[in-house]
Amino acid sequence: MTELVSITQDYIKNNVKTRHENSKKGDNGVVLVIGGSSVYHGAPLLASLAALRAGVDLVYTAVPRIIINAIRSYSPNIIALPMSDNTLTIGSANRLIKSLPKIPNTATIGMGMSISKPEALNSLVKKLRESGTKLVLDASALIPRVLTEITNSDTIITPHVGEYKRIFDDNVGITEKEIVSSVSRMAIRHKITIILKGWLNVVADEHGKVATIKRSTPAMTVGGTGDVLAGLVAALYTKMNSPFDASAMAVYFNGVAAQLAYKQVGLHMVATDLIEYLPKVMMPFDKISS
Repeated sequence: MTELVSITQDYIKNNVKTRHENSKKGDNGVVLVIGGSSVYHGAPLLASLAALRAGVDLVYTAVPRIIINAIRSYSPNIIALPMSDNTLTIGSANRLIKSLPKIPNTATIGMGMSISKPEALNSLVKKLRESGTKLVLDASALIPRVLTEITNSDTIITPHVGEYKRIFDDNVGITEKEIVSSVSRMAIRHKITIILKGWLNVVADEHGKVATIKRSTPAMTVGGTGDVLAGLVAALYTKMNSPFDASAMAVYFNGVAAQLAYKQVGLHMVATDLIEYLPKVMMPFDKISS
């Protein structure tokens, strides 16, 4: 039975988590971002900056050593962890897990990443899940083989239409009814939470809950907006147990930030514009408790 959820300001207000005034570093979220390659250094950077702007305390950004200097030089806020190989291998995944300064609450994996073999991704996913880290998978991490590791878990995946077809070997459809039906069916079948990105964003979980949020502006087709979303999802997911709520709220905030950026720069918007507007979008919902 499908349960349609309306993503309103009241919904957001009711689900935003409180920050305690006496909290210490790490209490408000630790995110691990794993991605990047010799071609795509910006993708994990965008996800990391988005997670920081979303209010988490710490973000570790694990990228191949070949691009580590580019990541480090962009911002002093980035804690960059060099991975030993240019592609994700079982060895580099194992070494990364051992080198983590803290166990992250969430990890977002795949943006701009090059994978040597599916077994390397599955090994990484398995070890992170065993440590208690919740997962958000995007881009290169959305391959059919990974379904064996994430089925019946609290994992969130964030495909666009092409990635959706690749991981599920299924066409999402054309009409709104077809799209919602397909995404809900796959979420229930694999017992995961899916965010389908596009002109119609659809969030669906294993319990039949579904939310639809239409894209706020066609300017969002610019590269990198999905990376921002992945970082935003991971950040919100550190503070709540519901993958559905974290996903729906992230899509909402990402869309409103894009709408504000569009009003300023129109169709000349770039992904970093969304990150700059996240505080303005999220601040009205901030809660502090004593």
